[in-house]
Amino acid sequence: MVPERVTLVTLGTFSMPKLRAFYRGIGWEETPTSNDQYSVFTTAGVLLSLYPYEELLKDAGLQLTGIQPVEPAFRGITLAINVEEPEQVDDIMEQVRKAGAKILREPHEASWGGRTAYFADPENHVWEVAWNPSALFDESGAMISF
Repeated sequence: MVPERVTLVTLGTFSMPKLRAFYRGIGWEETPTSNDQYSVFTTAGVLLSLYPYEELLKDAGLQLTGIQPVEPAFRGITLAINVEEPEQVDDIMEQVRKAGAKILREPHEASWGGRTAYFADPENHVWEVAWNPSALFDESGAMISF
């Protein structure tokens, strides 16, 4: 049986210093093992790592298939930061704006009854910031249900 959990999300980066600075700039804490070649940030429930794009291709065995680095663009995946209060959506969007994020969609009331907004980090990894009135969080802040 495959364990039902996500423990680590790795973003392939074209500029490690730029992306590390962004995530530090929004107040996220790096682990002591982080360096200029591999960076890991602690979050509730999952670790977020940054790894050079070309090295990630090689590590995944994709270099041999002819996949080549391209300009950062939407990759068909979003990451989410779910919060406990609707006001936090607006507060977080202001923080990421100041850190250099591109705001894709300003905070608004969602059709499903919550509050949501979207931003892209400096390499166009897309994040949603959302408040869902039915979300449940554990003691560490990880969302366990909605």
